[in-house]
Amino acid sequence: PDLAEDKMYLFENRLKTFENWPFDKDCTCTPENMARAGFVHTPSDNSPDIAMCFFCLKELEGWEPDDDPQKEHKSHAPSCSFISLTKNVEDLTMEEFFKLQKEKDKIITKKRCIEAITKFEEAAKVRREKIIKTARGEE
Repeated sequence: PDLAEDKMYLFENRLKTFENWPFDKDCTCTPENMARAGFVHTPSDNSPDIAMCFFCLKELEGWEPDDDPQKEHKSHAPSCSFISLTKNVEDLTMEEFFKLQKEKDKIITKKRCIEAITKFEEAAKVRREKIIKTARGEE
């Protein structure tokens, strides 16, 4: 899912991401409870139970049937503004929503910057190795 989109603020849109979620009956971490806690399902080939908060981008995997998504989210991401909301998104004032969105934008921007820096550092390392090999006459 595109986490920059505002549509993930809505429970129904988060719930739609939980196709093929391994826990659907007789457990605490049902798709409904996961979506209520702000999670979207982001499975990979190796980990079918990865879920990420659409807001704070915290990823959790290794879910057990009796894990409570609200408690797990609060315990692993206590500073998440979404999980700390005291009312439904639909009941927020425009000012409250824009304040919340500003926090989300900061989180996404920070993540993208970290990714860009990491990519740059990896490219610089490869380039540095080539320069050293050239200087030693190895190429």
